[in-house]
Amino acid sequence: MTQTPVPTTPRTTTGRMPAGLISVEELPLWVPGDILSASDALGWKDVAQRSYRYHGQDVEIPPLACFMVVHYRQGQTPMDRQFDGRWTRTTCEPGHFSLMSRSADSHWHWTEDLEVSHVYLTDALMCRVASEMQGKDVAEVQLHDVLRGADPIVGHIAGEITREAMQQGIGGPLYAEALSVQLAVHLLRGYANCHFKPPGDACRLPESALARLNDYIDAHLHQTITLEAMAQTLGMGVWTLNRHLRRTLNLSAYALVVERRVQRARTLLRMGDLSLKEVAAMAGFSDQAHMTRLFRAKLGMTPGQYRSQH
Repeated sequence: MTQTPVPTTPRTTTGRMPAGLISVEELPLWVPGDILSASDALGWKDVAQRSYRYHGQDVEIPPLACFMVVHYRQGQTPMDRQFDGRWTRTTCEPGHFSLMSRSADSHWHWTEDLEVSHVYLTDALMCRVASEMQGKDVAEVQLHDVLRGADPIVGHIAGEITREAMQQGIGGPLYAEALSVQLAVHLLRGYANCHFKPPGDACRLPESALARLNDYIDAHLHQTITLEAMAQTLGMGVWTLNRHLRRTLNLSAYALVVERRVQRARTLLRMGDLSLKEVAAMAGFSDQAHMTRLFRAKLGMTPGQYRSQH
């Protein structure tokens, strides 16, 4: 009996589903099968996994919101697939894999029972990794038309992701994230085409993104703010974030955090009812001396002098 699917669409920074694309949880509505394993509710980000037992079928699949790697685990069958208006015929068996690019519809036909593992990678992950690899902004990634691939690296990473979904070991989300980046890099090196964003103003952060980043920094000023967390807020890599910020504000990500800390401290100092030590802690400085050093560097005066003048 086909199991009822539960939500497992890989989480992204926005969480929005692109119009006209189906989600991972909707896929069984088009390709019914028994769910054998899933990463549902495991807290994974930008990657998801499901294993299925399928009987022979003839199915048309609407465009997916994610990239999909199909890893064949048990069973052998003749396989026909129509992709981009062209039919391909082959035989798939354990160890083979198929690729399905995001936003592409397809038609599949097979006759024998199969057990497969699906690994889903988000567009945000693929574009972020591609941009890091290429050193410039990638607007779109397209996977090659692969119906029967034989690549031990793809098989190994897909197998590890599947085992993690089944066994749920300690540090599972972190391990799944590391595996997903490895898989993305490998696919981008050998099985993908990248389309780049135009130069110029396209490298500048829009006002909405800058406001979102500032809101994140302001909400976490009292904590340690990592470059990775800032980049994830906008769904990009650290290198890309720094490049955008330099183009937009002529600041690095670290310098932007310092600016926001100083701004917060100035606001608190003007209130006049907090000690300098309390102001330093609330603004996220490591200590009062740290705040004093940065005030001298930025404003040419100490926090105490600033308070006396305001």
